Amino acid sequence: MPSKAAPTRDLVLESTTLWDFPTQNYGDRPHGDNKYRGVTPAFVIWNVLQRYTKEGDLVVDPMAGSGTTIDVAREMGRQVVAYDIAPTREDVLQNDARCLPLGDSVATCVFVDSPYGDNIQYNDHPNCIGKISANSPRFFEELEKCIAECHRVLKPHGVLAWMISDQWNKRKFVPVGLLLYQRLTRYFEPIDLVCIARRNQTSHTGIWHYRARRNNFFLRGFKYLFLMRKTSTDSAVVAESRAQYKTVRRKRIHKRRLKKL
Repeated sequence: MPSKAAPTRDLVLESTTLWDFPTQNYGDRPHGDNKYRGVTPAFVIWNVLQRYTKEGDLVVDPMAGSGTTIDVAREMGRQVVAYDIAPTREDVLQNDARCLPLGDSVATCVFVDSPYGDNIQYNDHPNCIGKISANSPRFFEELEKCIAECHRVLKPHGVLAWMISDQWNKRKFVPVGLLLYQRLTRYFEPIDLVCIARRNQTSHTGIWHYRARRNNFFLRGFKYLFLMRKTSTDSAVVAESRAQYKTVRRKRIHKRRLKKL
């Protein structure tokens, strides 16, 4: 059962497409763990749920990390199911985002804050997508499997909010956000695109700013938040992709059952 919604007098619904939150948390309760690498700002999730869900709706987070989505959703009176390939807390269920153990068309909103390459060591799980380089086409192929699953579990007109950054690594720029967006539009129609200012990054130090100027490159200053809606009818591309990933999902479920025997 969702917990009673907490007061939100210190929260203001964002009205532009540029969001800048000086701190990861709000209020006097923790929302996730601000020491977790790649932690999501709680303000982002609050704004998404405030706009696109109501009390009692089901929210799903397939890459929950330190559980920020859980804490925000419960405070707001939403039902929430969260997964991660390497859970950090008991209420985050162990699961791969490429094969969600949920029925079709059950969620009102899916929130994803995904890796944008192999630049961050999230965990030691060998199948973590964050171990694949964004320079490899396979990285985006694996993310598309997650996209297909998000589409499957969302209700018609449900909303997907996907947060991601571009990457500059080993003197090469990869427009990760734009490449992901191309794949998202195969499944969803766009609602809007938000830029979220990056704060408290390890690269936001004097030495890194000096290196960026000296070597003529840019530090990442923002993340994308893609807001997408599931339409009431599937395109031919979506139908074909869903059939493909449904077969993959059945095989994975079968393997899990064999392991339990």
